[in-house]
Amino acid sequence: MTQRKFLFIHQNFPGQFVHVAAELVRLGHEVVALGIKGRGVPGVRLLRYAPKAPARVSDVSEARDFEAKIVRGMACAQAMAQLQAEGFVPDTVVAHPGWGESLFCKDVWPTARLIMFAEFFYSASGADYNFDPEFAHDSLSARARLRLKNSVHLQALHAADAVYSPTQWQRSQLPPEYLAKTSVIFDGIDTLAVAPQPQASIHLRRDKLTLTAADEVITFVNRNLEPYRGFHAFMRALPDMLQQRPQAHCLIVGQDDVSYGTPPKSGGTWREVMLAEVGQRLPMERVHFLGRLAYDDYLRVIQISRCHVYLTYPFVLSWSCLEAMSAGRVVVASNTGPVQEVITHGVNGLLFDFFDTDALVNQVVSVLAAPDNYAHLGRQARQTVLEKYDLQSRCLPQLLGLLGVDS
Repeated sequence: MTQRKFLFIHQNFPGQFVHVAAELVRLGHEVVALGIKGRGVPGVRLLRYAPKAPARVSDVSEARDFEAKIVRGMACAQAMAQLQAEGFVPDTVVAHPGWGESLFCKDVWPTARLIMFAEFFYSASGADYNFDPEFAHDSLSARARLRLKNSVHLQALHAADAVYSPTQWQRSQLPPEYLAKTSVIFDGIDTLAVAPQPQASIHLRRDKLTLTAADEVITFVNRNLEPYRGFHAFMRALPDMLQQRPQAHCLIVGQDDVSYGTPPKSGGTWREVMLAEVGQRLPMERVHFLGRLAYDDYLRVIQISRCHVYLTYPFVLSWSCLEAMSAGRVVVASNTGPVQEVITHGVNGLLFDFFDTDALVNQVVSVLAAPDNYAHLGRQARQTVLEKYDLQSRCLPQLLGLLGVDS
C-alpha cells in the first residue's frame, strides 16, 4: 500500500473526523490536522493556529460574521503555507468549512484533492430559521445575515472535488447544483462500545443515590442546554412527567454555554431561565443536572435510561440521538428533520410535535409506566443503527472509499 498524506481542517479538531483520522493512521498514512482548539488523536500531528482579530471591525453589521471567517481563513492559510514551507504537501485535504478555515485551501494547494464536510446550509425557510415562534426575529437584516452566513459554504462547495453530508436531510438543504458531487455518509456509531448494558449503574455522589436500568430514569442530553435542542420544551414538560411518575428521576447532561443559538436576553443561562420558570413545580431531589461528563460516564447514563428524550430544531442531527438508539433505549423525539430520517414512529422510537408539550408528557409517562410494552422499540432502534450507522461495517468504509483508501 502506498503511503499517502492527509490534512484535516477543523476548528475544534477532531470533531466529526475523529474516527477516520485514527483509521488512516492505523493504515499507515501520514495524517496532519489544523485546528484552533480541540484535542489530539494518537498518531496525528495537530498544529494550532490563532486568528488575530482586526483592529477595527466593519461598519456594516451584516458583514462582520463574514469578516471574522475571512480572518480565520487567512490564519489557517498561513498555517497551511508554513506546512508547505516545511515540505508537507497533502494528497487530500478534508475540511469543515463552517467557520471559514477552508476558504483558501486551493490557493495554497491547488492540485490537492479537496473534500468538504457539508454539515449544514442555511435557509430562510424549511429549517431552523424562525422555526420556533417564541424566538422568531425575522427581518431584512436577519435574512441578509443568513444569506451571508452561507458565503463560506458556497465557496467551499464550489472549490471542493467531493462533498459529504451526515444525513439525507442535511444534504437536501444544499443548493441543487452541488448535490451530484455530495455523498451521504454519517460519522459512524461505535456499536460495540455503545451497546445495551443491563448491569450498568450510575452513582450520584452529591445526592447519595445509585440508579440502574431497573429504575424509572428519564434522560436528556445536549452538549449545551439551549432552545435549539429543545431544552425549554423539555423543561416545561418535566414537571408533569415527574408528577405523574413519583418514582422517576431525570438525568440531564449538558453544559450552560450556547452552541447554536443565542444566550437569554435577560442574561444568565438557559438552565437558570427555565428553572426560574418551572423550578417551583419540580421535585428537585429527582432532577439531576450532571453538566459535562466523561464519555464512559455519559454512556452509563444512556444505558440506564428507560426513556431518552431528544428534541431539536430542523438542524444538525446529534450523535446522542443515535447513541441512545444504539444502546437499545426507547427514544421519544421531536418530529423534525433530520430526526424523521432515523426514527419511524411506532417502529424504532416515538415521535411528537416539537411544540406539543402534552404529547411529550404522555409518551414519556407511557414508556415509564409500561416498559415491556415499548421494549421492542429499543431493540429495533439498535438494529437500525447496526444496519445504517455502524462505524466499522458501514460508515468508516464509506468514508475511506470517498477518500480513495482501501480499508
